[in-house]
Amino acid sequence: MVNARISVGASARALGWVSLAASFAVLADDPRAWLERMERALASRNYQGIFVHEQDGQTETLRIVHRVNGNEIAERIASLDGSGREVIRRNGELTAYFPDQRVALVESGPKEGLLLTELLRLDTAGAAVYRLSEEHPTRMSGRASHVVAVEPLDDLRYGYRVWIDDASAMPLKTQLRASNGRVVEQLVFTELTLPARIADAALQPAITTRDYRWVRHAAPTMPPEAQLPEGNWEVAGLPPGFHLTANSTQILAGAGTPVTHLVFSDGLACVSVFVEPASRQASSPPGVSAAATMTSVGSSNAMSTIVDGHKVTAIGEVPPATVRAIAGSLREGFASPRRAANGSHH
Repeated sequence: MVNARISVGASARALGWVSLAASFAVLADDPRAWLERMERALASRNYQGIFVHEQDGQTETLRIVHRVNGNEIAERIASLDGSGREVIRRNGELTAYFPDQRVALVESGPKEGLLLTELLRLDTAGAAVYRLSEEHPTRMSGRASHVVAVEPLDDLRYGYRVWIDDASAMPLKTQLRASNGRVVEQLVFTELTLPARIADAALQPAITTRDYRWVRHAAPTMPPEAQLPEGNWEVAGLPPGFHLTANSTQILAGAGTPVTHLVFSDGLACVSVFVEPASRQASSPPGVSAAATMTSVGSSNAMSTIVDGHKVTAIGEVPPATVRAIAGSLREGFASPRRAANGSHH
């Protein structure tokens, strides 16, 4: 169940990219100002184009159409290689089409667009673990551009490098980098236009779905009087810079038991942790460490283990050591989600 959510999230991420934003005063030629301009451009402009996405030694070419019409945001990303999969999002609903599997998945999606994640802005805490700078202006795809770098100060998180078009403030190239400078993931626009209007037809899937199997991940309905039991989870020793930003108990689609969802952030990177009861076969005796499994999908890493009779799955766009440290430090019997969400972090 949690693995299904990870799979859908990874599929959407493989068709999108992470862009950056920062909440700072606008200063001329300041890197923070350029990130802010880029955020506004991505959120308010119509755009369409073709970009090349590279990760794990694989290259994929995709077409994107993004339209802003009043309060409605619609977006379509289609692979021009291989399986021909597509992701279409209208406001809060995301539909992913997989022609090779004849499957369409429908679930809640990000409001900003697939080129944007839930933007976690660089705050005071983030400034302690990242260094923001601007490199020498250059040209990218034939356009004058500014280059902004967000570099991690340790090896527990990734950094970013963004080439921003001088004229439109659109990202022409983005890189996700390890602390040693290795490029983990890269996106480069080979074509980019900013049309004043985009027709409805451009946001429709190019495939016929008559014989598709539809899978809908919708939040289950519960009577108003139903009360979910509170979780009771906390971490004893987080990696530097990370803190708990969300703590809730919910019933995920396809699950019959409550799942605790914890979110940890350093102001830019984000790690989600799901805690659910483990099967008897998977449980370990008290005091005995359970075997852990690590999975990597592009720039995202996920770890599953057993803690105090519960299955713990941590996933984030961070190095493997970071998800391992967060999942491994989780313990039962500390602050409840309600107290932790109110700021009782340890």
